[in-house]
Amino acid sequence: MCDTHVSPIEAAASAPIPAPGSAVDPVHLQPVDEVTVTTLVDNVYDALLGGDETTNRAPFRVGTARAPQFENGRTTVGLMAEHGFSALVSVRRGTTTSTVLFDAGLSPDAMSTNAERLGVSFTDVMAIVLSHGHFDHAGGLVGLAAKRGKRALPMVVHPEAWTRRRLVLPGADPELLPSLSRTALESEGFAIIERRQPSLLVDGCLLVTGEVDRTTEFERGMPAAHQFRVEGRWHHDPTVIDDQAVVIHVRGRGLVILTGCAHAGAINIVRHAQRLSGVPRLCALIGGLHLSGPAFEPVIGQTTAALEELRPQLLVPGHCTGWRAQHALAAALPDAFVAGSTGSSYRIAAA
Repeated sequence: MCDTHVSPIEAAASAPIPAPGSAVDPVHLQPVDEVTVTTLVDNVYDALLGGDETTNRAPFRVGTARAPQFENGRTTVGLMAEHGFSALVSVRRGTTTSTVLFDAGLSPDAMSTNAERLGVSFTDVMAIVLSHGHFDHAGGLVGLAAKRGKRALPMVVHPEAWTRRRLVLPGADPELLPSLSRTALESEGFAIIERRQPSLLVDGCLLVTGEVDRTTEFERGMPAAHQFRVEGRWHHDPTVIDDQAVVIHVRGRGLVILTGCAHAGAINIVRHAQRLSGVPRLCALIGGLHLSGPAFEPVIGQTTAALEELRPQLLVPGHCTGWRAQHALAAALPDAFVAGSTGSSYRIAAA
């Protein structure tokens, strides 16, 4: 955070929390034989990107649509990209594969439309994990409910995901952000599970971090324009305390970490996952890293340097990472960096 006009209370809220040593509540994260992460929604869709042994790209043509301006009355369609994030996470242990949905994108129809065009079914999804309560990660939940019907589906959220928030930009009227309604979600068949602490899903193979320890000196959170409402008053909300990530331990390879926006800080999240799991090696980091814009670009260098030390084998920074950070990370970690694109799948198998 670069804004210096904050109160002592706000400054304390955004300061790092010392957390030396191993985790007080260590988690035994069962190693898996394979994980596949399929991005259903991201800010970019590039049909010309190539794949490799780890990355599978969506085909250029994923369907057709009526278009009377063409001779045969139809045209080829691709996938929908928007300012949001959603990923399908499938983990395999032995002969058993389990699937969890991580976030749901911005609009009501993008995630479900892309899934349909990719031939992805939500039938086998056993749970949803919501990274945080911001609307660009929860918009597609209504589309998911329409596809599945009102069958009970567990949804893991932080208790503060329902927080009312707004943006107060200089020279502009305050802009209320859409807030999630627990009542509405439950009426659509979602079984809400609120957790501040770490959670284990998929027979202990998938870790939801819960609240992330803030331990770095440079990841200070959101600027003063980002506010939340508490007891009838608006306050600066630097921490977005409901921010959480998903972690999988791939046998012999290390941790695969998915972030929605990484409001807790990408490096804070990685270190928190390492401490909780006791697994020191970072294999992959996939998702939004929130390094875009004047409040966050000053920490691109420190984030990049820390990731260089962590030496991930796969780095797919998407969504809110920003083009400046993308370029910096690609230059610093050329062997690990892979450009994100809606419809891409990343498969990591045990060593």
